[in-house]
Amino acid sequence: MAAIMENDNTPAAETAPQTNQLQDELRREREMRLRALADFDNYRKRIERERADAAQSGRRDIVLKLLDLADSFDRAFAHAGEAPASWVEGLQSIRRKLLGLLESQGVTPFESLGEPFNPERHEAIGTVDSNDYQPGSVAEELQRGYRWGDSLLRPARVRVAR
Repeated sequence: MAAIMENDNTPAAETAPQTNQLQDELRREREMRLRALADFDNYRKRIERERADAAQSGRRDIVLKLLDLADSFDRAFAHAGEAPASWVEGLQSIRRKLLGLLESQGVTPFESLGEPFNPERHEAIGTVDSNDYQPGSVAEELQRGYRWGDSLLRPARVRVAR
């Protein structure tokens, strides 16, 4: 009977380390699976961000070209002194539609005239003598600046009072 007891204890003694080894292996496999899932989730989020950034970049290029078109309308109005009134009204209508389209996409102009010069919002083209504006403030706006949501889309090109 002692031999039977020895045989019963031997397999149990051998099974405990084997069970611990299998549990450790199972824990490592579970950790590896969780890491792989987390890595894949991070990869998916990164790809979505990159895709959104690429789409935004493409839209940005188009919006900047539309702003150039709006600037062309402004230059045309500056020289439309002798043009027929109906022609000027038609151009103004087209310009309003263009600016409405841009505004519907979150593109808005910002005021610069009289504001203190801010290199984050303004691009200085030169300086001018001015009795109307304090030195260091924007005295002339040559090209309007625009924001797209919370970010600067295009700085205003200005002349600064000295």
